[in-house]
Amino acid sequence: MKLKLVFAAFLTVLALTSCGGDSELTAFRKNMDNFCTRISEIDSSINGIDPDAASATEELLTYLDELDLVFQSFAGMDFPDEFDYLENLADESSKYMTEAVKSYHDAFSMDSFDSYTAEYARENYSRAYKRVQIIISFLHGEEPTDPDLTVEYGND
Repeated sequence: MKLKLVFAAFLTVLALTSCGGDSELTAFRKNMDNFCTRISEIDSSINGIDPDAASATEELLTYLDELDLVFQSFAGMDFPDEFDYLENLADESSKYMTEAVKSYHDAFSMDSFDSYTAEYARENYSRAYKRVQIIISFLHGEEPTDPDLTVEYGND
């Protein structure tokens, strides 16, 4: 799933590149590229954890903390005027990731595992990524077909 996100983001970067040399758009393109690169790197690191290692839980939580920071940076990204209607989705994705990471920490606390809290964390993690995928769809000029999605365009 995350690999699709990264490839879609690279396509977004290419699409935005063809729009011209606008400095705001260039900065946005670079920031999106950096965001997608970092989440891909962290995803690879998480997938590379040896689940049988004594340090597996600590490594996972450390990578999730890094991922949370990357999502917070994403939420703080300045979207160009033509895409500013997507900033709320970026903010939401960050909030969901923060809740996911907090819940994963809670799920693994006190040397035990709480499966209910872990499931809650997984749901928030999925919600965070879903919003990123929606943003990328809009950046490609596509309107996602999701029955749970309501789009409100500003009338500025």
